[in-house]
Amino acid sequence: MNPTAATPAALLDAALAADPARPLVTYYDDTTGERVELSVATFANWVAKTANLLQGDLAAEPGDRLALLLPAHWQTAVWLLACAATGVTAVPADPASPDTAAAADLVVSGPDALERARACTGERVALSLRPLGARFPQPPEGFLDYAVEVPGQGDRFQPYAPADPDAPALVVAGAGMTAAELVARARADAEAGALAPGSRTLSTLGYDTWEGLSAGLYAPLAAGAGVVLCPYLDRLPPAQQEKRRADEHVG
Repeated sequence: MNPTAATPAALLDAALAADPARPLVTYYDDTTGERVELSVATFANWVAKTANLLQGDLAAEPGDRLALLLPAHWQTAVWLLACAATGVTAVPADPASPDTAAAADLVVSGPDALERARACTGERVALSLRPLGARFPQPPEGFLDYAVEVPGQGDRFQPYAPADPDAPALVVAGAGMTAAELVARARADAEAGALAPGSRTLSTLGYDTWEGLSAGLYAPLAAGAGVVLCPYLDRLPPAQQEKRRADEHVG
């Protein structure tokens, strides 16, 4: 566990320096059979490209609010860390608040939330969430297709201003926290869950609560561990669920 990193972006930098080859995020979609595993280095490359898109093409600035109308997914995790790298405040979709997009400066939407996303008057980006990060067959009107825009972005990211630990970083279920507060809570959750460097944990939770965000990304990142995201695990029979845990060596 890195004791000095004060922002989520710094936690990712520390993970990259420590062991770039280890698995960081493994994602299963048990509705399609998709499995994607991203090493720290591959995940960080996606974050860099997405942060370049966010800061450059979308002209996002520190303090802007970005609504994430996305499920627990490996690409959602990428966007959360891209927000952290650019100083943009991530606002995951709140089921209790249908106005998440309307109050945001930018919005990133999955295919099932496009109509809600249109309430945002700023830049809009759509993700197909199809296997292998595929494009939309037909780009949604009024949206940039993430799969089209991100491949050409640079592999290295340099923010215009360093991420501020005391700046707003996340608003979830109506509660805001700074980057430093987010990291402190993630470290506490990692310790409470006995996450150790190099260990792996499995999460079936969504990304619309702190508990889901912490279990599915921030706490493993803070601990130097990896996460196996299985939001649809309950669709498998119990025996297959146990086999998944055994195959992925999760505690």
